[in-house]
Amino acid sequence: MEPLGFSLEIICFLFGASLVAGFIDTLAGGGGLITLPALIMSGIPPLFALGTNKLQGTMGTATATLMMFRKRAVRWDDVKFHMLFAFIGAALGTAAVQLVDAELLSLVIPVVLVVIAVYFLLFPQRSVVSSEPRMGRKLYRSLVVPAVGWYDGMFGPGTGSFFALAGVALRGLRLVESTAVAKTLNFATNIASLLVFLLGGKVVWLAGLVMMGGQVCGAWLGSRFLFRINPLHLRYLVVAMCLGMLAKYLVSLVASS
Repeated sequence: MEPLGFSLEIICFLFGASLVAGFIDTLAGGGGLITLPALIMSGIPPLFALGTNKLQGTMGTATATLMMFRKRAVRWDDVKFHMLFAFIGAALGTAAVQLVDAELLSLVIPVVLVVIAVYFLLFPQRSVVSSEPRMGRKLYRSLVVPAVGWYDGMFGPGTGSFFALAGVALRGLRLVESTAVAKTLNFATNIASLLVFLLGGKVVWLAGLVMMGGQVCGAWLGSRFLFRINPLHLRYLVVAMCLGMLAKYLVSLVASS
């Protein structure tokens, strides 16, 4: 795909979508449910959309991970092997998705996004209560972590929530602690997926860089409104925007067939 072929309207749309996503992600999570449909709606082929979404999303998870380490919310010795297994799972998932037929992928991605959107709306993280560990550390690290990493490599949206919920439900971590660990694992999966997409030439740089700028602006705005907005209301907005963009995409897909 020739990145310079984007119109000014598409560039502004992608910047705006990533700005909203960065704002909402800072306050309630779920930004990927906006950025990925936005890329697909812009006419970017499914694999390029997935790769470009990783490019713009990696900056956010890298920043969050750096903050977790600087604040000593997590220790390197505690997460290094988890990050390695997450990295491997995501790399394998990203390699696998590139073997899927493009036409099939254009139908599968919207279905997955709808499922994740419904999950995101009905199962907020704050409803999860810490408990005793239900799975050993080694089994969790070698089975659950790479499985979530695989999902992130294949699709992506909701990965941070999945890591956080798994840490609480299966390892008995406190939600705050599990969320901090989830940031580091999500960074590992993002960077692994991005590297594989880069090797496959499946990244649209102009779109990714524009959306990086939007994410930074959105995250800055989000930090200014922290604790002033009900996160549940933002979840409704995320799902509404996601489903709206997907509906428009599917209508245009049917019209062009």
